[in-house]
Amino acid sequence: MPGDIEIWAPKTLIAHEGTGTAGYGHLFLTCASETDSSTGKCATEDTHESARGILSRVPVRLTERRGGMPAEVTVKGALYRIDPVTWCSSDYWHRELYTLYSSYAQTCLGEPVVGTGASLLLEADELQGLTAGHWQGKLELDLRKPPSQSLAKYVFNFDFTVTDYDAISIYFPGFDGIAPLVNMDLRYDPIRKMVGGYKEVDMCLYDGVGSQSEFLGVTVRDSGPRPPPGRDFAVWHQDGGSDDTQRLDYHVRLSYGGNELAMKHGEEQLLRGIDSAQLRMVLLPGISQPVYCVPTPLTLETPPTPIASQRPGIYEGELTVELRVPTAKP
Repeated sequence: MPGDIEIWAPKTLIAHEGTGTAGYGHLFLTCASETDSSTGKCATEDTHESARGILSRVPVRLTERRGGMPAEVTVKGALYRIDPVTWCSSDYWHRELYTLYSSYAQTCLGEPVVGTGASLLLEADELQGLTAGHWQGKLELDLRKPPSQSLAKYVFNFDFTVTDYDAISIYFPGFDGIAPLVNMDLRYDPIRKMVGGYKEVDMCLYDGVGSQSEFLGVTVRDSGPRPPPGRDFAVWHQDGGSDDTQRLDYHVRLSYGGNELAMKHGEEQLLRGIDSAQLRMVLLPGISQPVYCVPTPLTLETPPTPIASQRPGIYEGELTVELRVPTAKP
């Protein structure tokens, strides 16, 4: 995460006029709304506030472009007044900070103030709460002169890409943890004397960049002690053995974008169009804010198998799902 972002450095000059007759020493900034942070939320009129030395706070709403999730950050700012003489400060600038939305200014030994500067700052801590994604927002501040004359409008566009590659994960919403124990839901057909069935496993992929990757690569492996020949998957009788009567083969399909993709042992399936795919909001372990992941449910299908050809008992196996994301950052 970057450090503090200086939108306006301290004492950024807004206006100055040497005689003070233009009223530039009493300029102030206002927002469009006191309740809506879509372009900044602060006072809409001169508050005449005389407090000094305190940074003003302007909440601004950001929106994650991909999923539309909102978040609010606070921009801090202040006004600086300029004297016509150096009696009170060697560089003409007042030492005190003034409220952004107040025309108040203290004079130097009765001399009128003749100019105004400002500072605007977005602190790094404000960005810590943003989850991975592409965040955009806008701050609009109106420059005013007493009593309510509008002189200009300042527009600041925010565009942040937040990444969290350490949080890349394969999420199974229906299970606790990353190694779920899945029942294959096999059923016995007493008429045909066959056993078979299928199990749907809810799965969601999080790429650490707000589901904006060019593609995601998914590989499924049979990581049991004896992978079957060919490209399918198998569970084995828990008592051991390696002949066909001890093994039940099954197929794996992955659903993405309305299509059923047949997965083969050890072969990567590239999922493209991630930046436009349907998303799902989830709360991942270790991440305090909800994030969007790409739904890719798995179906484990055991084709009908003659019961007489199989040894009775409990069968088990191990399936590993691997996720690869592009090395190039968006």
